[in-house]
Amino acid sequence: MSSSDTAPRSSASGRRIVILGSGFAALTAIRELRRVGVREEITVVSPRDELIYLPSLIWIPAGIRKGDDLKVPLAGFFARHGVTHVKAEVQGVTDGGRIVETTQGPVSNDLLLIASGGRYIRKLPGIENAIIPCEGIKAAEALRDRLAALKHGTVAVGFGTNPNEPSAVRGGPMFEFLFGMDTLLRRQGRRESIDLVFFNPSSQPGQRLGPKAVSGLLRQMERRGIRSHLGHKMVRFEPTAVVTEGGAFDADLILFMPGLTGPAWLEASCLPRSPGGFIAASETCAVPGLERVYVAGDAGSFPGPDWMPKQAHQADLQAVAAARNMAAELAERQPDAVFKPELICIVDTLDAGMLVFRDTRRNVVLPRLAPFHALKRMFEARYLKAYRAT
Repeated sequence: MSSSDTAPRSSASGRRIVILGSGFAALTAIRELRRVGVREEITVVSPRDELIYLPSLIWIPAGIRKGDDLKVPLAGFFARHGVTHVKAEVQGVTDGGRIVETTQGPVSNDLLLIASGGRYIRKLPGIENAIIPCEGIKAAEALRDRLAALKHGTVAVGFGTNPNEPSAVRGGPMFEFLFGMDTLLRRQGRRESIDLVFFNPSSQPGQRLGPKAVSGLLRQMERRGIRSHLGHKMVRFEPTAVVTEGGAFDADLILFMPGLTGPAWLEASCLPRSPGGFIAASETCAVPGLERVYVAGDAGSFPGPDWMPKQAHQADLQAVAAARNMAAELAERQPDAVFKPELICIVDTLDAGMLVFRDTRRNVVLPRLAPFHALKRMFEARYLKAYRAT
């Protein structure tokens, strides 16, 4: 299947499925579509035919993982599932969702799933002075190299949000980078020479994890001697300082996770948007006002509790619901599958982890235990097994 084909091949029914993106939500949707018996041709439009396993970027600074360990080529997966890959960037969606404008030309569809992810808000002055470690492998490697070269000084770690959609934040990995660096520096005998500071506009950071988790995270910082600068709006980053409305502090290395918003190509699309710049979606992952157009993952704004996360697990749940509804539409049934709001994560510290689970009924927090680190590594291997070549 050529990656240069821009026109999806028709199945016997003539109905064509197009999926934008090749990340967690997109790949889960492909698996679910095939699992429920959909045989129509699926075309994926994305810049790369590989999956980057972003949750394990936290282990690159400590050398537990290298960049190549987190790259999973998808050619084999696409072949096994009858997928045509168009290697292109999306430029817009027009004609009520039926046309996707790409750098390789227009791609038409009968059903569209948008799973192309979001993007970081880069409006904070001086953000070029900070590393956004979850941007990808290069950013995590830059953190690894700069931390290794730092003889003494201060490392500042923080995250922000989308002011127009406060739930559009991904703070969990920043706690993992913070605690992981503390563990690493102690192993290396360097912790006394390098100060760690955590900063956040909220006085109770990580609230989506639940009150018990927030208390546990703050206690963990106190036990580890990690200073905090909380409750002050960020003003700017300087080459060697973090400036907030509550004052500034020196920082030789700044790690920062900005808030999220929707993809830039939405400006040239017919898709409805939320206040925070995401694609508006219903609980069935359908895009309101358009026929046979769905969204899953970070590109969408979904109804649900204010703690509902922007994370791979939630994207997978949304992708399953979207795929089932697409299959229902193909079979001329009512598309009524809904996704479950659910948060599950292990806040890793390199040698242990704290497990957090939350849904509409429960919020469970299990204390930091060594087996949770091993469990996180086991989950990585299990998750990626479905996509590695066989």
